[in-house]
Amino acid sequence: MSFSADEVRFLAQAEQEIVEATVNLDLNKKTMISDVARLRKHFGDCGRAVAELAAARRSAEGKLPQQWLMCQESAQQTTPPAISAERARRLHTALGSNAVVHDVTCSIGTEGHEIIGAGLRYLGSDLDHSRLLMAAHNLKGQKALVFRADALTPASTGANVIIADPARRSGGKRITNPAQLLPPLPSLLDAWSNQPIAVKCAPGLDFSEWSGLVSVASVEGGVKEACLYSADLSDGETREAVIIKDGHVDRVTDLLDDAPEQNLAAAPGEFIIDPDGAIVRAGLVRHYAVREQLWMLDERIAYLTGNRIPAGTSGFPFLEEVPLKKLKSAMAAHGAGSVEILVRGVDVDPDQLRKKLQLKGTKAMSVVITRIGSRGVALVCGPRQWA
Repeated sequence: MSFSADEVRFLAQAEQEIVEATVNLDLNKKTMISDVARLRKHFGDCGRAVAELAAARRSAEGKLPQQWLMCQESAQQTTPPAISAERARRLHTALGSNAVVHDVTCSIGTEGHEIIGAGLRYLGSDLDHSRLLMAAHNLKGQKALVFRADALTPASTGANVIIADPARRSGGKRITNPAQLLPPLPSLLDAWSNQPIAVKCAPGLDFSEWSGLVSVASVEGGVKEACLYSADLSDGETREAVIIKDGHVDRVTDLLDDAPEQNLAAAPGEFIIDPDGAIVRAGLVRHYAVREQLWMLDERIAYLTGNRIPAGTSGFPFLEEVPLKKLKSAMAAHGAGSVEILVRGVDVDPDQLRKKLQLKGTKAMSVVITRIGSRGVALVCGPRQWA
């Protein structure tokens, strides 16, 4: 639940008092009603807002600065700072120092913090007055200008690039049609048709008609967003996977033009590799395989195999391939007591399969359920290993 403008102003002025009043509160689902009642006695009508702020900060710990103003909705919706930093790096490379970035859906200022840190100049606008007040507080002391404006009504001149983050949910449900985003993607592109633009979107949308770059980003193994860059920001790329893990950034792009069109699939090697979700969503499994000297088990399925695990990733030591109907006996023969199950290309529920296996051994193992040609197979493996 968001804040009123008056609540934001109060929260900005009562920082130390808020910290002291909430430090010993649990602020979880079980205690929230009693916690809010306690805070109302201390802060009056602003007690609810204090509880919301404290709970949002706890949920965003390690993700956003703890002194920032935020509500739980804005904290959940914000782009991970590591992704924003990578975007700022790309914009700095494309546009140079002191370029002006206009973020037309600035919310609480997360994107601005990273853009300014990269040496770019920042304008932030939004229709939500309360979030604008939070952004102004969060970016205080930095060279940022925030103001109220509709993302579909150009309200700035001289910006070198536009950034937008349309709302991806409505009524608690994820939006899958670009025309139903808030604001709609086609309307947003029309409004800013004469300027370079970067639009953040859900990674599951259909981007097949986008003529610029589609950059899909993951953080610690979880795919977080896709960003559509206009062609003048793409450096010749049309697809990119940005994999952020343990502070390291890996990029896979479609500029690798020697990926063979045929004969990339073959029998399993020493390891089975499940590529990062950003690589899969960006359609760069083949390119990643070529870069890492891996190959595919089936050209239509996104599992890879090879004789080593790429640095910084994990894989499964391959033991044997068995038909699905013989998996239970194979696992018993290996003495499996626990199993990690991966499934792609076959209609199998991992939880139901685990129950059917009735494991009684002591070994930790893994199984990759997939399709090779017309066959549904089980690749029996040892436990996950990291390189």
